[in-house]
Amino acid sequence: MLHGNKTNEDTSGNGAIETNGQAVGKSAKTNRRFVKLFRRFIFLKRRYIKFFRRFGKRVGKFAYLCRFKERIKSVIFYMDMEFREAVVEGIPDYLPELQEYDKSISHAPKRKDILTKAQKKLALKNALRYFDKKFHPVLAKEFAEELEKYGRIYMYRFRPSYKMYARPIEEYPAKCKQAAAIMLMIQNNLDPAVAQHPHELITYGGNGAVFQNWAQYRLAMKYLSEMTEEQTLAMYSGHPMGLFPSHKDAPRVVVTNGMVIPNYSKPDDWERFNALGVSQYGQMTAGSYMYIGPQGIVHGTTITVLNAGRKISKDGLGGKLFVTAGLGGMSGAQPKAGNIAGVVSITAEINPAATNKRHSQGWVDEVYSDLDKLMARVKKARENKEVVSFAYQGNVVDLWEYMVEHDIHVDLGSDQTSLHNPWAGGYYPVGLTFEESQVMMAEQPELFKQKVEESLRRQVAAINKLTAKGMYFFDYGNAFLLESSRAGADIMKEDGTFRYPSYVQDIMGPMCFDYGFGPFRWVCTSGKAEDLDVSDHIAMEVLEEIAKNSPAEIQQQMHDNITWIKGAKANHLVVGSQARILYADAEGRTKIAAAFNKAIKDGRISAPIVLGRDHHDVSGTDSPFRETSNIYDGSSFTADMAVQNCIGDSFRGATWVSIHNGGGVGWGEVINGGFGMVIDGSDDADRRLRSMLFWDVNNGISRRSWARNEGAMFAIKRAMQAEPKLKVTMPNIADDSLIDSIF
Repeated sequence: MLHGNKTNEDTSGNGAIETNGQAVGKSAKTNRRFVKLFRRFIFLKRRYIKFFRRFGKRVGKFAYLCRFKERIKSVIFYMDMEFREAVVEGIPDYLPELQEYDKSISHAPKRKDILTKAQKKLALKNALRYFDKKFHPVLAKEFAEELEKYGRIYMYRFRPSYKMYARPIEEYPAKCKQAAAIMLMIQNNLDPAVAQHPHELITYGGNGAVFQNWAQYRLAMKYLSEMTEEQTLAMYSGHPMGLFPSHKDAPRVVVTNGMVIPNYSKPDDWERFNALGVSQYGQMTAGSYMYIGPQGIVHGTTITVLNAGRKISKDGLGGKLFVTAGLGGMSGAQPKAGNIAGVVSITAEINPAATNKRHSQGWVDEVYSDLDKLMARVKKARENKEVVSFAYQGNVVDLWEYMVEHDIHVDLGSDQTSLHNPWAGGYYPVGLTFEESQVMMAEQPELFKQKVEESLRRQVAAINKLTAKGMYFFDYGNAFLLESSRAGADIMKEDGTFRYPSYVQDIMGPMCFDYGFGPFRWVCTSGKAEDLDVSDHIAMEVLEEIAKNSPAEIQQQMHDNITWIKGAKANHLVVGSQARILYADAEGRTKIAAAFNKAIKDGRISAPIVLGRDHHDVSGTDSPFRETSNIYDGSSFTADMAVQNCIGDSFRGATWVSIHNGGGVGWGEVINGGFGMVIDGSDDADRRLRSMLFWDVNNGISRRSWARNEGAMFAIKRAMQAEPKLKVTMPNIADDSLIDSIF
């Protein structure tokens, strides 16, 4: 074991249990009894924790019981010792009990069997590096079975027995607040209510992973529990390389994911390196611990639908029909966004578990598997101008073709399936059940690929017929256009460009990103809804004050986001941590963050706040088919901006930084730079946030300005007026007629 194990001791007496019919330790019978009794104790303990917490909140209303409330808090603290001790323990020096495969939650599909015999041996050697040699005979066989059965070694045995969720920050065993906040964010990413495939450590997007296996999780949490403000944790594609001496102003964690050398960066390469346990696709907000559940995507989708609606109607969106797909990989944001935007929406989803999850969470209103019944209900909703979301439990191609056949008018159309991961669960072809697809993608990958490509061609054909009758269609940026073109679908114009725009290219880029507006997000580490309420109110007040003097060019953005934050609580957006997202520019982000910091200092907010952002933003992401799709100077395929962003954030005050090969449209299609920042009410935090947030936005605006984007040129000139130390190279605009005369 790499860290903290007693390697010279025998396993006997260490709580070892029976595995594969053989006792590991002196007395299997005694150990089984102990485990049974311990489980009962933990079960009762958790029930009492919930009781005491509820009771503590009630008695807290009465002043004369304050002392009793403090005693209850002490009881809860000691009852949570199991969790604290497990974190500090890291990888245990015994074999935890083998856990049953939980069929009640969504699991990742079996991955492609791509390793040679020699490579499978290497994968086992790599996995066993985390454990003392005395456990290798048991674990080698076990991990080999996982590799064969699932295509990956997840180390299910080492999945913790404690509940996975974002605890209040004071419950984490840590030597510094920054480390505790990072542990909170990691656990939120793996919360079953938040994560797509929690037991495979995948947060969203089909393969967006926090870690590759549970040993990495345990070791990372242990390191974070030990970390001081003079250390930095290096994370290599989920693997905690170790704590290294640094200094107080350095990032506490530096994350890299999927950084494969370009000549060896093809889909099969990624599958191979992932199976070997040496690289992973972090999907940015998954692999850099900044995912805040579905609301992170809801806001962007809402703004997109609103602005798309403005393109087709000046009379509002009442009764307008929005049709799309994907409730699983991309978190079910679309029905919720449709409701907020005021449309009738249909979202197709093939995975029943994903549909049921979103329906039970209230993210989709009604579920139908019969298209006749669904369309009858949709007709009624449109006539009455209801605001309602429908899920179609079935394949999206069947939905599109049904609407063509029955001449149903669609106002807005899109696709939000995880086509950045087309061959491993991101997209399910028409004509196959969900279960049939799961088997085929693992056992007949080439045939599965053919089925996917055939399905995409049919989907595009149906979409083309509907757009010819007036539907406005846009790609939501998860590689639908790209993969459809590769499949040979009728998706290209004569000039070699896509028939349909990306939502960034047509909407978000010129309307938001060029002006510096992007998905600013924060997490209240207390876990208290009242802290989030205070932060919402503060953000609203700051935006309203800024809007009084904002230029006409950004008034729409300001209005949309003021409306969003005013209705955020009523829209029940929180899943997992007490978090929020809104679009703001550099001025807005800085002033909101500074106001948060002051509120923490004054005690109006009870605990530190974590600041962050999504990857589809102004500055952190180079993605030619999404985030930088409205950059036309030829630099959309370069990645200097994302790398500069990560490096620049690291020395300007970020608590952690990340750089990823992948995110949004997939591994190999994008480079992502991300950050997290903990603010705690201190003057030091105020200094850091002002320096870092200004750079994090204006780095991207300056690049967009140099690409000759009018909105960005306007925005960077405003930034230079506000900050005399900022001096940006501005482009000179050549005359088109002059250029045309040369050629």
